[in-house]
Amino acid sequence: MSSNDPHLRTPSGKPRLRSFNIALDGTPGRFNAITDVPGVAVGYTTLIAGDGPLKVGAGPVRTGVTAILPRPVQELATPVFAGVFSQNGNGELTGTHIIEETGAFNFPVTITNTHSCGLTRDGTLRWMQRVLPAALDSAWGLPVAAETYDGFLNDINGHHVSFDDVAAALDGATSGALEEGSVGGGTGMITFGFKAGSGTASRIVEWQDRRHALGVFVQSNFGKRRNLTIRGRRVEPELTEPAIREATARAEKGSIIAIVATDAPFLPHQMKRLARRVPLGIAMTGGYGYHSSGDIFLAFSTANPEAALAPSGRIARTDFIPDVDIDPFFDAVVQAVEEAILNALTANEDMTGRDGNFVPALPKAWLNEEFG
Repeated sequence: MSSNDPHLRTPSGKPRLRSFNIALDGTPGRFNAITDVPGVAVGYTTLIAGDGPLKVGAGPVRTGVTAILPRPVQELATPVFAGVFSQNGNGELTGTHIIEETGAFNFPVTITNTHSCGLTRDGTLRWMQRVLPAALDSAWGLPVAAETYDGFLNDINGHHVSFDDVAAALDGATSGALEEGSVGGGTGMITFGFKAGSGTASRIVEWQDRRHALGVFVQSNFGKRRNLTIRGRRVEPELTEPAIREATARAEKGSIIAIVATDAPFLPHQMKRLARRVPLGIAMTGGYGYHSSGDIFLAFSTANPEAALAPSGRIARTDFIPDVDIDPFFDAVVQAVEEAILNALTANEDMTGRDGNFVPALPKAWLNEEFG
């Protein structure tokens, strides 16, 4: 694989997990990203400004917003079959009630910091009114918006994410290779005591001579250093350093949001089953679902658009892979979640935020020495 292989590096050249010759399970898609699912696009707005002492409303700012489009823009009103699962509900993902009720959602998904979650939800509606007004002419909108907490590095109470930032992430959503690490909603996030944030991975699953893509996107912000595990190997006691520097006390407020997408035809109850497998991938990295961690997961399928629309007055028909054949897709979820979290860690650099609080990157020299 060449140095510009998207499996090895992000578009800006940040190293991904595979650049350290770490053996992984399963077969990734072309970009090893959620965008390997046809029609899915991802956009970011990243906000980094200021240094020094916290001045609420002025900064320092280390935050942003991530937008995930489940279908092309002109098709966003068409629902996708979906399921949600909360391993630990100390967090927020809006739109869950209607997903539980109807097994579907439409419109883009946004992920940001805890105190901007409502704004990104409302910003999605404003954007939809601009780009696809017919979708709201005679219907309501209940967009999915999710959050994790970035207050150790970011002026979270300064509410720096704006409607314009949401629109920019949505307008800028693209397919193909994705940036990872401290970008978008993941800008100020921490995982296992190292700088983390946005990560993605995918797997190709063959079923009955058909190739289906399953992709995962995580906003990773959880875990204790002592538990970090890379392909079955605990990193402590070797990586007690470099350590986080706490100029202000760091509260345990970590979380992880995971979005699972696939073009495989599944029914809503099967999407919930896929979402339930996300914690197994998290556990592979050492995540245990601690009290303050909002571990909330959404899975959707882009297949069966005609059935998802469910027009009035006639029978709606849908295709689906039988439950007895779902196990390879469970494998794919676990594998892609594990890799997406580790990609969020490897495609990263040290960050200093509010009050001089410092979070180190996972040391690349150590990864090269141990796995390279």
